[in-house]
Amino acid sequence: MLRFYKYQGTGNDFVMIDNRTDFFPKQDKELVAHLCHRRFGVGGDGLILLEEADGYDFRMGYYNADGSESTMCGNGGRCLVAFAKQLKIIEDKCRFIAIDGEHLATVNLDETISLQMIDVSDIRIENKFSFLNTGSPHHVQVVRELSRYDVYNRGRDIRESALYSPGGTNVNFVEQEGPNHFRIRTFERGVEDETLSCGTGATAVAISMYAQGRCDDKHIKIDVEGGNLTVSFDTEDGQKFKNVLLSGPAKLVFEGTIEI
Repeated sequence: MLRFYKYQGTGNDFVMIDNRTDFFPKQDKELVAHLCHRRFGVGGDGLILLEEADGYDFRMGYYNADGSESTMCGNGGRCLVAFAKQLKIIEDKCRFIAIDGEHLATVNLDETISLQMIDVSDIRIENKFSFLNTGSPHHVQVVRELSRYDVYNRGRDIRESALYSPGGTNVNFVEQEGPNHFRIRTFERGVEDETLSCGTGATAVAISMYAQGRCDDKHIKIDVEGGNLTVSFDTEDGQKFKNVLLSGPAKLVFEGTIEI
C-alpha cells in the first residue's frame, strides 16, 4: 500500500510521495504512468518525489504523466514546498535542489508560494515566436482569439516539429489582456495535451513579453486556465533576467493509499 498526497497549483495537479527513505521504485515508468492515470490511478499531470539531499532541505524528483523523468516544473515545485511544510520539514522558507539546480522558496502570509526560478539569458526571438528555457524549454507564440484556439493540434504540431527535434518543447499560446497582463494556454510535452497551468510556461511568457517590449513592468500577471499566477524579475538590459519569482497558490486536494 502506497501513501500518496494530491496537490494542485492553479489546476496543474501532481501525485506527491514522501520518498525520504528512498523506497519508491522511480525507474518503474509503468508504475509512475499508472499512478498518474486519471481513470485507473490517482490522476495527475505528473508525479513528484520529495527526497533527502545533503546541504538542502530536500530534493525534488519530477516525472511526467507518461512515466519519464522530466525537467523542472514550476507549479510542481511550488506544490512540493507546500507539501514539505505539511510534513513539517520546513516553516516559511526553504532551499531545495531539482534537476535544473538550486531553488529558494517562500510561503507567503496568504499561503501562496513564491518560487525562485533559474536565471535566464538566452532568448531566441523570431518573427512569429520566441524560444527560451526557464528550467524546461518553451515555445512562446502570440495569437488572437485564444479562447477559441486549437491548442491541442497546433501545440502538438509545434512540439513534434523538426525545429525542436530531438526532445521536443512545451508550447505556449499568448494573448495580451492589458498592460503587463497576459492570458496563456499551454501544450505540455510528457503530458502530451493541454494542461490547466504551467509554471515554467508562465515564467517563459512573462520574460519573453518583456524582452519583446510588449510590457514595461517587472511584475507581470499571467492568467492560466486554472487560475492566476504572477512572475517578477530583475533585469540588467532586457535580455538577462535574474531573481525570477513565480508566485501563486498551491493546495492539498486529498490524500490516501493505493495498492501497487
